[in-house]
Amino acid sequence: MSEHSHQIRVTYQETDKMGVVYYANYLRWFEIGRTEYMRQAGVTYKELEDEGVFLPVLESHCKYHNPARYDDLIRIETTINKLKRVRIGFSYEILHSESDELLAAGNTSHSFVNQDFEPISLQREKPEVWQLIQRSFDKKK
Repeated sequence: MSEHSHQIRVTYQETDKMGVVYYANYLRWFEIGRTEYMRQAGVTYKELEDEGVFLPVLESHCKYHNPARYDDLIRIETTINKLKRVRIGFSYEILHSESDELLAAGNTSHSFVNQDFEPISLQREKPEVWQLIQRSFDKKK
């Protein structure tokens, strides 16, 4: 699985006074994309957190191309763009589902940390989880 696709419909609450999606919602959609990507890879965020592994956001970037509007059906395309022992990076494209028009693109960077927010090597601490993610990342190449 090199890329995961997840479809959602824009809700009224996600729009601003101009009738377009408020810019911060794209970061929420990035979160949905990476959460569903991990689920598809074989491990959920909840399972990771239950085992004491957390992925705080270190950096995020989003470039806006075209507006999404209320009731649009959009698609979140998510890939892993970087995988290191203590870090993982995701890339995202938000597309209009019917026209494939690019609405926004961006990326986030995360660190694998324990409950004390100390960086950990996922490969060493949770090798079975590392293998699931690594396998998914390798399919991209």
